[in-house]
Amino acid sequence: MRFYNRKQEIQELTTLYNQTKDSARMAVITGRRRVGKTMLALEFAGKYKFIYLFVSRKAEHLLCMEYIDEIKKHFTLPVLGDIKYFRDVFALLLELSRQEQFVVIVDEFQEFYNVNPAVYSEIQRLWDLNKSKCRMNLICIGSVYSLMHKIFEESKEPLFGRADRILFLKPFTIKDTYRVLSDHGADDMKSLFDCYVFTAGMPKYLDMLTSNSALSYKDILDFMLTPNSPFINEGRNLLIEEFGKEYGTYFSILELISIGKTARTEIESVLEIHAGAYLARLENDYALISRHKPVGAKPGSRLQKYKITDNFLNFWFRFIFRNRSAAETENFSYIKEIINRDYSSYSGRMLESFFHQLFAETGNYNVVGSYWEKGNQNEIDLVAINDLKKEITLADIKIDRKKINLNALKKRSQGLLIRYPGYKAKWLGLSLGDVKDYL
Repeated sequence: MRFYNRKQEIQELTTLYNQTKDSARMAVITGRRRVGKTMLALEFAGKYKFIYLFVSRKAEHLLCMEYIDEIKKHFTLPVLGDIKYFRDVFALLLELSRQEQFVVIVDEFQEFYNVNPAVYSEIQRLWDLNKSKCRMNLICIGSVYSLMHKIFEESKEPLFGRADRILFLKPFTIKDTYRVLSDHGADDMKSLFDCYVFTAGMPKYLDMLTSNSALSYKDILDFMLTPNSPFINEGRNLLIEEFGKEYGTYFSILELISIGKTARTEIESVLEIHAGAYLARLENDYALISRHKPVGAKPGSRLQKYKITDNFLNFWFRFIFRNRSAAETENFSYIKEIINRDYSSYSGRMLESFFHQLFAETGNYNVVGSYWEKGNQNEIDLVAINDLKKEITLADIKIDRKKINLNALKKRSQGLLIRYPGYKAKWLGLSLGDVKDYL
């Protein structure tokens, strides 16, 4: 799949590169695996002289041998002794950058924790001593969100405050996803929505689906649910390293959220644990869930629901992890039956999130969310507000347009509209047929 968008990120990296004419600059690219961090860095660096270093889990001196060989492809080096420590490789790169401007990409930067944790303080010392005299554009890429957050954003860590930019890479927007699918002959709204449900615009997943011509609902399921499919163990592969020994508890919480147990009290009653600390870490340390309050709710309101922020992981926990016995015995026809049975109700909730994102991407609203009252009464699928223009849009969202009832929506809106006196209200009924109006 060719490179799409990322214009803002490319511009920020380009700005930093231009600044390296005066002194070295450090950028961090993070985000979950498969989101295209390495592709972004390589796309940017391809215009310049660059060195790519990958941190794999092996002895430090073996990594250094690889790195020196890579550096020799780009520079004529003096006779070197046996370099066994990354600090010496980094010192060499800084020395070379005194004479020439270039980019250094260090991929899977968090893996130095497993190689030699002292590397971070060694980089800090060398960076602080040499930054002002060098012309290196250093880009550190990391996939384990919690570790990258710790390395660069916790005040007690040696590299805290050293990064000139920290880019948190997100999946493609719906518009970009539509461009990808259109380029591969699937420009209908149903294919766009189904790809959103299963991938939410994750570039690697879109690449796999487009490469295998799996862009319809049936073809996507057939590709994802087969022996040796990369998707079967994907959730486990993505998260085991993040969670460590307590992954079982985290997986159980995520499974419950995926099936609609979105309140803390519901989670605690099922698991019989105090879930507050786990939920806080899932939200703040791992960025896997988010809390949602009704639009217009007071800051201290206890009305809130948890939501998995990643559509693929939501799908994986709901249908694959929950039916792991069937997955392990490769009874994929059974899992498909369950998905086909539940897809209408499951995709109905996804369609609400789909329109939330579409409305947010228009840039016309400063608030986009949903509304409900105690006991899930008077639910409104979408509320979009423009406080500058004093406009509020309320929408009923249904897969089946025949089930939309605007009169009932207006009645459910009364409690919310009281909180927005003077606002001009607009009520909408939205279904898949309306998607193209917002692309």
